[in-house]
Order: sequence, then structure tokens, then C-alpha cells
Amino acid sequence: MQRLWVTGYRNFELNTFGDKDPKIEVIKFALKERLITLLENDRLDWLITGANLGVDQWACEVALELREKYPLQISIIVPYEEFAHRWNEKHQKDFAQLQSKVDFFASTSNKPYQSPVQLRNYQNFMLMHTDEALMVYDPDHLGKPKFDYELIKQYQVNKDYPLELIDFYDLQDAAEEFQSKQKDNYFEK
Repeated sequence: MQRLWVTGYRNFELNTFGDKDPKIEVIKFALKERLITLLENDRLDWLITGANLGVDQWACEVALELREKYPLQISIIVPYEEFAHRWNEKHQKDFAQLQSKVDFFASTSNKPYQSPVQLRNYQNFMLMHTDEALMVYDPDHLGKPKFDYELIKQYQVNKDYPLELIDFYDLQDAAEEFQSKQKDNYFEK
């Protein structure tokens, strides 16, 4: 069984505005292409992600779409109880909808947020319960994923734990490919 941890930038770090922002479509396209490759090479059974607004949730949405064609299981793991309680009503509703569609949902702590230790325990849990990671992250453009990236790099010193990055160059390539496919689809109609 191959269990993939997918994470990356938060929506505000990518300056996305609303659910229809074209950047989100490109990121989802890039994620979908990578996930299909893994699925078609029998390297993915479980997609495991957090619930952060941004790449985590977009990856989950892509996986739900892919699950219609591929035998893929999806899990959302959060670092503490009441993870989304400070979000606005729309984000809470969207999160509840995602949570209801996945195969497994859990929290690594059975208490609401109390300290950064819960976040570190979450990261360690994700490392110990996945076989590799896929991040939408560019080390030249820091953000919150920096902490996951650095922990994974440290973990790789002693363990065989593949990490694949989708950086800003990859996203630019994905944007061009996405745009090309959109044009092709337009002219086929």
C-alpha cells in the first residue's frame, strides 16, 4: 500500500481570491497530473492530507474527483479538535462537506489547540503514517509549508522517504499546459 501525504501553501500565501481564482484551477491541474501518474503506476492507494485552506483542501477535492475512476482512498487528519472553528461560516461549511466525503477523518489530539506541540505531533504522525510526500512548495518562496519541508528533509537523513515538490516553475509549466488544453477543448466543440 502506498500512502501519500499531500500538503503545501495556504490559500492566502498564494493570493487566491475566492473559489474561482484561475490559480486554483492550475494548482488542481498540476496535482491531478501528478496523482494520475502515481495511480497509473500503482504507487498510490491512500491520499492523506490535512485540512488547511489551500493546497490540502484542493488536493482532497482533486482526489475525490479521481476516486470516480481510480481505486483511491482519502483521509483528512487534523492536528487538534475543533480545527476549523475559527474559520468563517463558508469555510466551515466547505470543510464539513469535504469531511463527510472522505474515507477516514481523525485528529491527532483529542483536545482543542493548546500548544505548538500538537502541531509537531501532527507532523510526526503524518511522517510515520505515510510512505512519501507531495508538496506544492518552492523552497525559494517561504511560507508555512517550510516547517513540513524542513522536517521531511531532516527525516530523509535516516529514512527512505521520497518527497516530490511542485514548485513555481512547475506551476508555470502547468499553467501553460492547462491553457493549451483549454484552447484544444474549445476548438473541439
